[in-house]
Amino acid sequence: MIKVRGMHITLTEHARCRYGDEYQPPVLRCSEDHDDRHFIEKLTFADADEILRMLHALCPHLVDGLLPVWVRNLAYRLVLLQRPDDPALMREAAQNLGLHGPDWDDSAADLERRAAALEGA
Repeated sequence: MIKVRGMHITLTEHARCRYGDEYQPPVLRCSEDHDDRHFIEKLTFADADEILRMLHALCPHLVDGLLPVWVRNLAYRLVLLQRPDDPALMREAAQNLGLHGPDWDDSAADLERRAAALEGA
């Protein structure tokens, strides 16, 4: 695992170390910054491109991957806050929400409606 001063270089590396990656060989888990608090701090201040790289690398088919659902939902929320007028991203987030339980069906439907409204404008 590549580390700089005990830290992960990318958000994807940090997520892979913290939660695993079903598409890559197991990595030696580091002992530093290895709790949810450190990862969420890094996620919170990441830019949209970095967050999307992490999501697409660790969950390339939306229904797969080892990222917890709550991490995926937070990641999509943070990306949508940075890109509030991106209908394709809204649809991707809606699909993610729809695939992980009925609790988020209303939110997924709202994202689909907002995406359609943006495309119709």
